[in-house]
Amino acid sequence: MSVDVRPGRAAEGPMLRLEEALARMLEGVEPLPAEGVELAGAHGRVLAAQVASRLTLPPWDNSAMDGFAVRAVDVVGATSARPVRLAISGEAAAGRRATAGVAEGTAVRILTGAPLPAGADAVVPLEDTDAPPGAADLPDSVAVLVPAAAGAHVRRRGSDLRAGYPLLPAGTALDPAALALAAAGGYGEVSVHRRPRVAVLATGDELAAAGAELGPAQIPDSNSVGLGAQATEAGAEVRMLGIAADRLDDVLRHLEVGLAWADVVVVSGGVSVGAHDVVKEAFEHVGQMELWRVAVQPGKPLCFGRATPAGDREDEVLLFGLPGNPVSSFVTFELFVRPVVRRLAGHTDLSGRQVIRVRLSEPVTKASGRRAFLRVRLTPVDERDRLAGEPPWEASLAGGQGSHVLSALARADGLAVVGEDDDSLPAGAAVDVISLRHVARRSPDGAA
Repeated sequence: MSVDVRPGRAAEGPMLRLEEALARMLEGVEPLPAEGVELAGAHGRVLAAQVASRLTLPPWDNSAMDGFAVRAVDVVGATSARPVRLAISGEAAAGRRATAGVAEGTAVRILTGAPLPAGADAVVPLEDTDAPPGAADLPDSVAVLVPAAAGAHVRRRGSDLRAGYPLLPAGTALDPAALALAAAGGYGEVSVHRRPRVAVLATGDELAAAGAELGPAQIPDSNSVGLGAQATEAGAEVRMLGIAADRLDDVLRHLEVGLAWADVVVVSGGVSVGAHDVVKEAFEHVGQMELWRVAVQPGKPLCFGRATPAGDREDEVLLFGLPGNPVSSFVTFELFVRPVVRRLAGHTDLSGRQVIRVRLSEPVTKASGRRAFLRVRLTPVDERDRLAGEPPWEASLAGGQGSHVLSALARADGLAVVGEDDDSLPAGAAVDVISLRHVARRSPDGAA
């Protein structure tokens, strides 16, 4: 099935290419200042300074198994037919030093993580002896049934971390493994970039708050909910400014609240050329408009500006005016606002998205001269095609491609990119898809 996603044409001036528009938005944008944050609250934050280990781990040789610490030379010939019997001289448990050392012909019962007793150079696992598992009483002796080479089942001192060695470079996004590593290295707090503050404002006389009773000509404000979630996912602290009427004075009143707090203000609606589209004028009142109209589909009527906040703040506030259609709002946030927010948060990977090469399962068309971002679902291709060198995924349109069709956006796994020079592409054409979520493996017919 061929789906035509061409909107009506506009007669305004030339549109900026995506790369040029984004470069202008990112100009002068640097990561926000650092602050100390406890590890428990640092997940997803970005390190502002290198983390070097304060500790050596393990701090001493220790056992990797429950068993018996021995001298390897004493058990060289051990077999199940001719076991080597050793006298038990004591016990070593995690968190406690051994009660005795290991001398010739002796062993120490040892638990996982316990320091290796003096004189021992190997550990024989419990299952390689005749000792009963789980026994509480310390036996007088133990029969070793297999040999153990020197170093067997021993975690050497410093085999993981060394004091002073770098662990995590500045710019690292702190995931669970990185946080655990910082804790192991002796940290309870790390220096991270401050979270960007993003204020979200919707405009439109037709809008009512999500969940509110609707008037006869009203629709729910879905943009604020979606944009707030996108900003949170990008790493921001979010504040909702509510809904402004299609009047300049009301938009300015809401903007004033955002400018006093935010690093980025995102406004949806009111950025086109209609009689009630006042957002561009509002941006000119509080700052300076830097660009309008970008050659993307959906989302052409996008504007960007900068404002100096009131009070004693010296930093500038970035102003984004996104289209009011919900899919256009979502896509333009993804393409333009998300990279800016991630730069402010300290990320070096500004998209944070995986790009997957796929083939189209159906022909598509789009507006001439604009780069399109089609909402698609992905399914794995037949194994024979993969072996033949075809892309491993196939993309099909997730539904109607109109900029109001939220249902297709919610079903989509990603955005298929069709370049400015391609007004149409046939089925089987290879395209890049910006992945929006983890793609579950599906059968070729699309079933989960």
